Amino acid sequence: MSKGQRIKTVIDGIFLIVAAVLLVKYKRHAYEIILMVLSFSFACLGLGKILYYMSMARHMVNGKIVLYRGIILFNFGVLSSSLSYVPKIYILLYLACIHAFSGLVEILRTRETRAYGGTTWRLKFISGLINIVIALFCILFSRAENTAVYIYSLGLVYSGIVRITAAFRRTTFMFIR
Repeated sequence: MSKGQRIKTVIDGIFLIVAAVLLVKYKRHAYEIILMVLSFSFACLGLGKILYYMSMARHMVNGKIVLYRGIILFNFGVLSSSLSYVPKIYILLYLACIHAFSGLVEILRTRETRAYGGTTWRLKFISGLINIVIALFCILFSRAENTAVYIYSLGLVYSGIVRITAAFRRTTFMFIR
C-alpha cells in the first residue's frame, strides 16, 4: 500500500467513526439515513458489478458470477430503499442477516487462507466473529427502540478501526523475476 493509499484509508476510517458518532447523536433521523446509505451503497455496488460484467467480466471464465452478484446486490439496494415504511424489527433482521453473512464469509476465507499456509488470517477471523456477534446483538436486542442505530453505529466504528489498523500494518512485497 502506498503512502497515498494509507492516508486515504486512515481518512476513510476516521470518517466512518465520525459518521457513527453523528448517527448516535442525532437518533431521530438516523433510521432514514441508515436506510438511505444501505440502499445507495448496495445499488451502486450492484451497478458497478453489472458494468464490470458488461465491459470485461463477460470475457472471463465464470464471468457470469459477477453479473449474478451485481444483480443480487442491486436488488438488495432496491429492497433497502423500500423498507422505510416497514417496522424497525425488519430492519434489525436485515442488518443481522448482512452481518451474519459477511461474518460467515470472513470465517470461511480464513479457513481457506490457513489451508494454503497463509499467516495473516487472525485479524480476518476476529472480524468474522465480531460480525457474527453483531448479528446476534441485532436479534437479541430487537425489542429496544434505537437498537438499529446503535448496531449500525457499532458496525461503522468497528469498520473504521479496522481500516485505520490496516493502513498502519506492514505489507509484504512479492517480486517476480
